[in-house]
Amino acid sequence: MHVAPSPHIQRLPHGRTARTAKAQLLRAQVRDVLPHDPRAFTQGLEFRNATLYESTGLVGQSSVRAGSPGRPSKVHAELPAPLFGEGITVVGDRLWQLTWRDGIAIERDPRTLQERGRVTYQGEGWGLCHQRVAGQDRLIMSNGTDRLTFRDATTFAVTGGVSVRQDGQPVTHLNELECAPDGSVYANVYPTDTIKRIDPRTGIVTAHIDASALLTSSERREAKQLNGIAAVPGTDLFLITGKNWPRAFRVAFVPSS
Repeated sequence: MHVAPSPHIQRLPHGRTARTAKAQLLRAQVRDVLPHDPRAFTQGLEFRNATLYESTGLVGQSSVRAGSPGRPSKVHAELPAPLFGEGITVVGDRLWQLTWRDGIAIERDPRTLQERGRVTYQGEGWGLCHQRVAGQDRLIMSNGTDRLTFRDATTFAVTGGVSVRQDGQPVTHLNELECAPDGSVYANVYPTDTIKRIDPRTGIVTAHIDASALLTSSERREAKQLNGIAAVPGTDLFLITGKNWPRAFRVAFVPSS
């Protein structure tokens, strides 16, 4: 059994701690709009340098693709049925791709997207990201509950985890993940237009982000849920999109007015 480390408690003024501090209320402020493939049932989104990686879902339509944001992909790989593609992340010379209820993580070459191997895991796979902790890479995975699981970046073995809380209550339906440069984890909350910023040391939600009203009413009729968040390298901006969205948005997360 893997036991999560004791929570780090951030000391705040007047005796308050991160366990009791209220989450910031933020909103997505649009800085730029890019085209997005409306056929893409987006499940994962991540940058490596200037390359944007995207995974898509649905049985018989799942894929992983790579290229410049806002342009057709340069490299593309399909998942054979009955696999249902989910989140992805790139770490070192590996791209990991989850599947939903198949219990399979696929290891790929991030340059060619060719499959190198598979490992199995228990439960569902939803979102995936990677971060450096004390000079070591680790993966963080969601499964649709309030639990984030830590995994070895090479073997995919479980190394720990944390439960996510806001105001003392579990935050469930954590979906697509982004490990940001500041150490925070951003999580789409399915099936809402909200994103949570999470401290992975404690599981505490430090910000609640409103990402609604990005699509027009006519676009909304054809589109499905928000699901895709990627930190834009070298900036404090994020690229966000959703399942079957015709556009992606480069946004800043700013205080709600």
